[in-house]
Amino acid sequence: MQISPDFSTLGLALSVPLLGYVLAEGLVGKRTHERMTRRRDTDPKALTRMFRVWIACAWASTAAALAVLAVSPGVVPSDLGLRLPADPSTTLGMIAGAALAVTLIAAATRFRGGAPAQPALAAMHPRTAAERGWALAMAVTAGVGEEIVYRGLLIALGVGVLGLDPKAAAALALALFVLGHAYQGLRGMLLTAVAGYSLTYLYLTTGSLALPITVHVFIDVMALVVLPSIASRRTAAAAS
Repeated sequence: MQISPDFSTLGLALSVPLLGYVLAEGLVGKRTHERMTRRRDTDPKALTRMFRVWIACAWASTAAALAVLAVSPGVVPSDLGLRLPADPSTTLGMIAGAALAVTLIAAATRFRGGAPAQPALAAMHPRTAAERGWALAMAVTAGVGEEIVYRGLLIALGVGVLGLDPKAAAALALALFVLGHAYQGLRGMLLTAVAGYSLTYLYLTTGSLALPITVHVFIDVMALVVLPSIASRRTAAAAS
């Protein structure tokens, strides 16, 4: 993938607070997740409240990324991966990514000794229809917003501002992406690194965010909505 973004002064100025948010996202996410976990059993709106905050922050950062693009005449949408894949055969990459997603989800959500392998994700499993709706909204939001910000804008900034090779810029963006998931703990961050690497590979290979966004949404919908719903039904059936 070859891009040559030339950010305007205003675009760079708008990037500063966005980068500040990216650097702080891991800490903010960890604190809000811990607060939600403490209150989950006594406050029926604790999870949906956290999802609403995360969704608002995600769309705000996505809007900021698109604003940087809008005010930078030397940056075209394709510099941020905002185009369709040129080669239809890249659908095979999407299939491979989806297969990897299933493997990662199975590893992240399987139970050992009656306890979930990832308590941080288990704490976010919806228990009501309202929570499932917000979990679905969170999954779609993360799949779209995180790809535009972390894969699209950050890699473009690394190339256009720091003068990095796209692969080096992608590695730096991936590191920030993993840090942004600090609330999941070490195991969760390792799985995030593997998933993020796969999404980055799809982007660098196709030059488009279409496949990474699709696979990312698939991963999050499965992890936050589908698999928890299946597990809940199995638990209810076993108890009856």
